[in-house]
Amino acid sequence: MNLTKLQEWLQSSNNDVAYISNPTTIAYFTGYDMEPHERIFALLAFKDQDPFVFVPALNVEEAKNSAWNGDVYGYLDSEDPWVVIADKVKHRTTAYQKWALEKNNLSVSHYQLLHQQFPDANFDADVSNFIAKIRLYKTPEEIKQLQAAGEEADFAFQIGFNAIKTGVTERYIAGQIDYQLKLQKGVMHESFETIVQAGANAANPHLGPTMNKIAPNELVLFDLGTMHNGYASDSSRTVAYGEPSAKEKEIYEIDREAQQAAIDAVKPGMTASELDSVARDVITKAGYGEYFIHRLGHGIGKDVHEYPSIVQGNDLIIEEGMCFSIEPGIYIPGVAGVRIEDCGVVTKDGYQPFTHTDKELKYIPLND
Repeated sequence: MNLTKLQEWLQSSNNDVAYISNPTTIAYFTGYDMEPHERIFALLAFKDQDPFVFVPALNVEEAKNSAWNGDVYGYLDSEDPWVVIADKVKHRTTAYQKWALEKNNLSVSHYQLLHQQFPDANFDADVSNFIAKIRLYKTPEEIKQLQAAGEEADFAFQIGFNAIKTGVTERYIAGQIDYQLKLQKGVMHESFETIVQAGANAANPHLGPTMNKIAPNELVLFDLGTMHNGYASDSSRTVAYGEPSAKEKEIYEIDREAQQAAIDAVKPGMTASELDSVARDVITKAGYGEYFIHRLGHGIGKDVHEYPSIVQGNDLIIEEGMCFSIEPGIYIPGVAGVRIEDCGVVTKDGYQPFTHTDKELKYIPLND
C-alpha cells in the first residue's frame, strides 16, 4: 500500500507527521478525488498512528463513501480549519514536533496558518521528492487506466481530423473534440486544454487554439489528452490539410524519424539524458537542432506532467514500469511547427505506447 510506504518514509526520515495538500497526491494515497477550490483538503499521515482525511463539511459523506476507508473529519465554513486540524492531530498523537510538507504545492499563507497552530514544531522536511519517486513506477492497474486514457486520445484525434475544413477556426475544431469526447465517450475532463494549431501558429508550441482560420495546404498540429479514472493521456499528431510545402514535408519526416528512433531506443538501464540525445541527434544532424526547443519528454500518471524529465543532463536510470512521453518537435517561426508525441510505459525490453494513431503523414482532402 502506498500509505504504508509514506509511513515507512516518516519513520526512516525521523519525521512525525506528513501534511499532504495536493488533491492529486491525496487521491493517489487514498483513492478519494476531490477539488476543494478555496477550502482546505488534506491528508494527515503519522509515523505511528493511523492517517485521516480532512475535508470541508459538505464533502464528508462523499469522502466516507469513497474508496478511502480511514477516518474523515470535516469543518464548517464558519470554523477555522487550522484550529480543527490542530485539535484532531493533538487528539491522535503527542508526537507532532517534526512535520514534512509538500513544499512544491503548499502555499505560503497556508503554511503560516498551519505553523501558527504548532509554533514550536519543525517544518523543514519536504516530502515532495519522495512522493514523486514512488509515483514514478506504475502498477499494472495504473497502466491499464493509462492505456484506456490513450484510447480516448486516439478517438479524439479522429474527431479532430474529421473537423478540419477551410475557414473553420482552431477553437472550433478543439470545441468539436471536447464536445464529442463528452457526448460519445463520457469524458468529463480533458487532461489539459485541447490544442489545435494551424500553419505558422504551430511554431509556438503552447499557444493554444486561437480564432485563426484553417487555410488550404498547411500543417495542423493537435496536442490533446483526457482524464480516465484519474489518469491522464497526452498525445500529439500533425497532419496535412491539402498539400503542404516541401519544407513542411521535410521537417515532418525528420521529426517522425526522431520520435521513432527514440521509441526504438528505450530500454531499461539507459539514462534519460541518453534517450533525449537519440531524438535530438537525428534532428540536429538534419540541420534543425536549433528548432527543437524543449525536452524530449515528461512523466505521466495522475498528472499530465510528472517526474521525471527526459532531458539532456538528467542521469536518471530508466527502469521498467516508468511511464513518460516521447515528443520531439521542430518549430520554425513564421513557417510551421511539427510535434509527434506518444506516452507509454517502459517494459523489460522496450517501450509500449498508450496511443496508436498512425504517424505516417496524413493528408486531409481540401473541404470548403
